[in-house]
Amino acid sequence: MAVLSKISWSLVPQYICAQFLGAMAGTTFVWVAYKQHYDATVNPADQLATFCNTPAIDNSLMNFFTEAIATFVLMIGILFIAAPQNSLGALDALPVALLVLGIGVSLGGPTGYAINPARDLGPRIMHAILPIKGKGVSNWAYSWIPVLGPIIGAVLAAVLYDVITKP
Repeated sequence: MAVLSKISWSLVPQYICAQFLGAMAGTTFVWVAYKQHYDATVNPADQLATFCNTPAIDNSLMNFFTEAIATFVLMIGILFIAAPQNSLGALDALPVALLVLGIGVSLGGPTGYAINPARDLGPRIMHAILPIKGKGVSNWAYSWIPVLGPIIGAVLAAVLYDVITKP
């Protein structure tokens, strides 16, 4: 939204902090609710998969590309769905939810589709911090992909949207 001048760049750090804190709090609540299940899980990779994304095939370039494309599709879709002339009233959230579902079933396989840096990095940080019985590593070598891929995809979507919709 800042790229499109819909919000001030000075608000961006607040939005980022709110998203990360929400993702971290949410994943902590899930861990507390399922603590007995985590304690009973012997495979550290299974535990990590409930916190953050891990690629099906570890190929940094292709994983980055998949995350960027998935986020591009999400953002260009949201921008057109939420355009003032396309107001669906209370139904606005339904097309976005269906868009996320479509992205998941079509582009989610290779990376698990973070499509938002906070969705992966916030829970990955909590995986590293929480005292999870038998946990393994947090796979920090992969952590940059679900952060930078979505940022690039979102910025490209905003730029294309701006080009298409400018009078």
